Amino acid sequence: MTDPVYVGDLGVALGRRKLSVEESVAAGRTRSGEAELLGAGFRFHHVCDDDESAYDLARAAVAPLEDRLSGTDAILYATCLPANANLAPGARFEASGDVKDLMDYPASRLQAALRLDQAIVVGIGQQACTSMLGSIRVARGLLASEPDMDRILCVSADRFPPGARYEQAYSLISDGAAACVVSRGTGDYRLVAAHHITNGAMVSADDDETVGAYFSYTSRLVNELLTKADRLAADVAWVVPQNTDPKAWRILARLLGIDEQRVFAASLPDVAHVISADNIVNLSWLEGANVLAPGDLVVLVMAGYGMNWQALLVEKT
Repeated sequence: MTDPVYVGDLGVALGRRKLSVEESVAAGRTRSGEAELLGAGFRFHHVCDDDESAYDLARAAVAPLEDRLSGTDAILYATCLPANANLAPGARFEASGDVKDLMDYPASRLQAALRLDQAIVVGIGQQACTSMLGSIRVARGLLASEPDMDRILCVSADRFPPGARYEQAYSLISDGAAACVVSRGTGDYRLVAAHHITNGAMVSADDDETVGAYFSYTSRLVNELLTKADRLAADVAWVVPQNTDPKAWRILARLLGIDEQRVFAASLPDVAHVISADNIVNLSWLEGANVLAPGDLVVLVMAGYGMNWQALLVEKT
């Protein structure tokens, strides 16, 4: 039997500019109108300034954890958008023709900034909005296979490029980052199980096709996760999902046999859908609500393009 693995030390950062739905609709940042976005529960979102990079968000998310990162054995740095895995501006490569200008890795910069010289650095991509949950799962695998490793820093950071519309699959988007530590010793949550579904044939699905697949795949994902962990829906204390229209989880809660009052996405009106960071954002808000008790089982669930669906089952310690 492998040693238990824990998740803790949560950190979150958001783009500097907080904008209302009304402001962004008027500025042409969305496809949907005010009524649709407000009706889906969104009120604000956070957008990076022109001089603010995804790496800046990563540094801000990790900052509260820095005094607890000594001895970190690995950094798993995840991005949803491939462009966020390179800090060099595109014009630099166009001018130089040198592929080194396509390899200014933010994970390497983060390692240097944190002085974690002994840590292996791994980039994780092509998992879209599920990349934070995916990095936690990969961290668990590293700890299970490498007995010398004890602590792994997981980071996910993304910002949309200038000119992008801040809406995907009818959800309002925020630039943001999240961080956590996965370790053998102790932590806020014991990692009980992880599960995924990937359907590569849907890689080019449009918004309507994505929404159409959401219910069947997400309900299947959670049911298979609970089966893997030998748990029942009745055992789940909380579901911490991505920030999407709350009506979706009213339907899913009925499909899964989970009390919809146990679905916690309280950050949605204020922060919108923070790409890969929603689960960490909402989990930190759940901690702040002082409703978690030791032994509570929490499902973290996320869907992303690709198409990817990932979920974790964790137990509050």
